Amino acid sequence: MPLPQSEYISNIWKDDIFTNKVVFCTGGAGTICSAQVRALVHLGANACIIGRNVEKTERVAQDIATVRPGAKVIGIGAVDVRKFEDLKEAVERCVKELGGIDYVIAGAAGNFLASIEQLSVNAFKSVMDIDVIGSYNTLKATLPYLVESGGKNRMDSETRMPAPLPLKCFLFWIGKIDPDLVQPAPGGTGGRIIFVGATLHYRGTPFQAHVSVAKAGIDSLSNSVAIEYGPRGVTSNIISPGPIAQTEGLERLLPSDAKAAYTKSQPLGRFGHVRDIADATVYLFSDAGSYVTGQTLVVDGANWRMSGGFSSNGNMQYPDFLLSGQEVSNVTGKKKSKL
Repeated sequence: MPLPQSEYISNIWKDDIFTNKVVFCTGGAGTICSAQVRALVHLGANACIIGRNVEKTERVAQDIATVRPGAKVIGIGAVDVRKFEDLKEAVERCVKELGGIDYVIAGAAGNFLASIEQLSVNAFKSVMDIDVIGSYNTLKATLPYLVESGGKNRMDSETRMPAPLPLKCFLFWIGKIDPDLVQPAPGGTGGRIIFVGATLHYRGTPFQAHVSVAKAGIDSLSNSVAIEYGPRGVTSNIISPGPIAQTEGLERLLPSDAKAAYTKSQPLGRFGHVRDIADATVYLFSDAGSYVTGQTLVVDGANWRMSGGFSSNGNMQYPDFLLSGQEVSNVTGKKKSKL
């Protein structure tokens, strides 16, 4: 049964705003990224999602394709974003089968809880490689197509619209020209990339030094892209999610005995929803976001403005828990370090 629209996108968006557009997404089988792609496909786009797990990536791609009749969604597994050649091959297949790339979501990431003392050198490097190197490889592999799309979809400075065809349109309206000769002006949107960031490094977060460093690097990368490729029609922004309910990340990072207290501590008194991130993505890729670049859109319900964090909830009191040297328990997906 197809996922209800209310689970991945608000009903305020026009259905066809991304018709004939193509989105390329790393980490596309993940909870948040799959919602972002699903929303874009619902609104007319075709998509290519990338992941490590072949079966999961292909299954999620097939599921996303059900949101719109005729949608084309490719799932390419066995792709390691740390390897540029893997991404280059995936990009080439995407372009060959779907015709180009207009939007990119760099969403592949890795995370777990560990203090600096408990964090091995290999574990730190792994997160840096996946998040920072992976994001750069994604950018590098897709840039030629983003530049091409950005050049085709430039906005006019005064009207914010592609150059019209006034004479042909006027002749059509008065019945003096064949309607088939009136082709829509090139336009729409394109040449846009979103990096999925985080807010951890804004205030400093215990047990998250590795991810904080990585996400800070991604922020800097996005800002550089905005400056260097803005003149070529490309926009680059970051979406930084806060705690999003029913996601792999929240289950992995928030101890089960801290959830009630953590929820209560939120300014809006709730966690976010993947739909919140998907709506932010639609905004940045749509015409409404045409003049937004080099920015970070934080979607966290003001979570990071609070002085506390997960380490001040439940049994993880700061700094007592940190000084105890205990490892964080009651979280899923925890792996023991080999070093």
